[in-house]
Amino acid sequence: MAKEDKQPGSVLFICNLNAIRSPMAEGLVKALYPGRIFTQSAGVTPGDPDPFAAEVMIEQGIDISGHEPRGLDDLDDITSYDLIIALTQEARQEAEEATRSAATEVEYWDVVDPLATPTGGSRERRLVAYRELRDQLKRLIEKRFGRAARRVG
Repeated sequence: MAKEDKQPGSVLFICNLNAIRSPMAEGLVKALYPGRIFTQSAGVTPGDPDPFAAEVMIEQGIDISGHEPRGLDDLDDITSYDLIIALTQEARQEAEEATRSAATEVEYWDVVDPLATPTGGSRERRLVAYRELRDQLKRLIEKRFGRAARRVG
């Protein structure tokens, strides 16, 4: 059930490296709810851009290929967001610690890690794991934020 009666004005998605999960979630929210929810993403420690993440997102018409991973330290104040959605346990811990004395709501979404999925070495098998994550994130986002303003995919 969507929480449409109490929608946040700003959302920060965080994961470990800001290379796969959080930039995919950021891209989905921006595409599904253009201009409705201010959205950014960050990682506990920034990693390197992931070409598989960009590839599966472009399949849905969402271009995240220009995304530059950033860390929590690169943001001015994470407590200025209405909602932080942590996509890893480490990110959850960091968010809860940083917002302990703030009104910022923190949610944890247990999502697929395409790097931990036993997929073998083939490119297509890896892409399947990334698509599974993308589709899972889209379902969770639509469940949390309600009917999308725009259809994606």
